[in-house]
Formats: sequence, C-alpha cells, structure tokens
Amino acid sequence: MTDLESFAARLKTLTEGRASTPRVKDGVMALALDVGGLSAARRDAVADAIREGALLVPGVKDVRIAMTTERKSIRIIAVASGKGGVGKSTLSANLAVALKRLGFSVGIVDADIYGPSQARLMNSEDKKPQAQDKRLIPVDSPAGIPMLSMAHLVEPGKALAWRGPMAGNALSQLIDADWGETEILIVDMPPGTGDVQLSMVQKHKPAGAVIVSTPQDLALIDARRAISLFEQTQVPIIGLVENMAGYSCPHCGEISDPFGTGGAESAAGELGMAFLGRIPLAIDIRLKSDAGDPPAAGEDESGKAFHAVAAKVAQWLRG
Repeated sequence: MTDLESFAARLKTLTEGRASTPRVKDGVMALALDVGGLSAARRDAVADAIREGALLVPGVKDVRIAMTTERKSIRIIAVASGKGGVGKSTLSANLAVALKRLGFSVGIVDADIYGPSQARLMNSEDKKPQAQDKRLIPVDSPAGIPMLSMAHLVEPGKALAWRGPMAGNALSQLIDADWGETEILIVDMPPGTGDVQLSMVQKHKPAGAVIVSTPQDLALIDARRAISLFEQTQVPIIGLVENMAGYSCPHCGEISDPFGTGGAESAAGELGMAFLGRIPLAIDIRLKSDAGDPPAAGEDESGKAFHAVAAKVAQWLRG
C-alpha cells in the first residue's frame, strides 16, 4: 500500500466517510469534503485534521479541500393539532427530550409565530441567537437541545401584528438555520390549518407528523382537520397522541376523566393510523413545564408517558 493509499484509508475513519478519494498532482492534494449537517466549529476541526495528516504524506506540499453539502437533509417531524389548548407544545418539548435520550440528535423549532411557548418550556427565555453567513445559530437549552423560537427574537410579551407572508418568512428563517449535526427537527406547529401551516408543510416537507388531541369530541373534530391537511400535502402521519387523558386526584388517587377517555385511540383506529399513547392530565406536568423542566428528563410516571410515545416515534424513524 502506498503512502497515499494509506492516508486515504485513514481519511475514511477521520471524516466518517465524508471525504472523497484524495488526488495528488504537482505536490497539491485535492479532495471533496461533505460538510452537510456539521456545525461551523466541527467543519473547521475536520478540515484542519485533514490538512495536518495530508501534509505528512511524502510529496504533498499543499492541500485543497472543496466543501460540499450533499448529506441527507434534516428530517422534520411536525407536531400538530387542529386547535390550540390541547398540549401540543408540551408534547413537542418532551418528545424532543425523550428522543435525545434514545440517542437521536434533536433540535426544536417553535413554529407558533404568534404565541411561542417553547422558550419557557425549555428554560431558554434569556437566550438570543447569533447569525453567521446570513443564517441563525440556534440557542442551546439546559436539556442540551438546540432550538429557535420567536420568543428568542422579540421582546417578552410583545404582540406580532404580522400578516401571513411575514409569518411564513420568519418561520423559514427558523427552520433554515444552521442546525449543525442535528438529525431530527421537532417543529411545534401553530394550531389550525391556515396559510402559515400550509406554507410550512409545502416548502419544508416534513418526514412525518404527530397529531395531538384531547379525548373530547370537539378536539377530535379539529384533529381530523389537521390530519386532512397532511394527507392533502402527502406528509405521512406517524400517529395520534391522546393528551390530558385521565386525572389522578393527588389526595385520594381516584382517576377521573374530565375530557373523556379513549377518543383519540378510537379515532386512530377508525382512520387506520397508529395510536402513540396517552399523556395524563397531571399537575406535575404543569408545574415542571412552567418551570422549564420537561418531565421527559426524569423517570417518574409522567416522564414515562412521554418516553412511551417517543419510543414509538423512534421505531417509526428507524423504519
């Protein structure tokens, strides 16, 4: 094996298969490096390591690296509902945390431009994103999950009086940010099936959608509208989640069902879709969410409910 062949073999391990076969002419080594999905720091570190190793090859005096972005794009999972107030944002945050615990590299986009809540749920309200090469750099959360929300860009409590096109452009900037090595992007969709939702789905084409509903009939009617939107745009439905399903009295332990029970599971069966699980109506979920401490980061019963949902989503992702 020649020195160049030996370096080429080491290059595969060094770059995890991202580099092309190197060629040397007149003392100059040339190769292509796929940097898609890498952060700027990681990209530069890999390039520096290549140069350092290449200059040790006899006869190589210079190294030229052509950086490309050909790797598979981030897979977007849209978490949606047909109406507000069903716990979609809480599920999005905890799904991201639980998927990270399962080994996925996950990011979150708060696509609810007019009513962002992910910054509070993920305890990142004090963070402000930077920009590089005209792209936003996501902020980090205490859970180790990169994220972006309009709450990171506007003054707290300020209303955004934007028409649909402006909101759509803002959402695109969040999704098209520099997500580095993120594999899965959880997008907490705005409630409803209007212009912003349609534009996002058509432009960014999610890999799949998770639909959230409470068990009551009215919420399920709206959930079916959300399902219809994704079906019309040919986005696969990963499954339905029934939120606020059963309330356990903290004093006597009796279970009651203020919103009914089993509605989402029944609807999933009728529609031929997967049922991903139930999330209880529990005071600790509310308290931890308000404190920016996602229950999925722990091992209590509420956390286990989110873990169970995430396990089914992970199974779908691994296909």
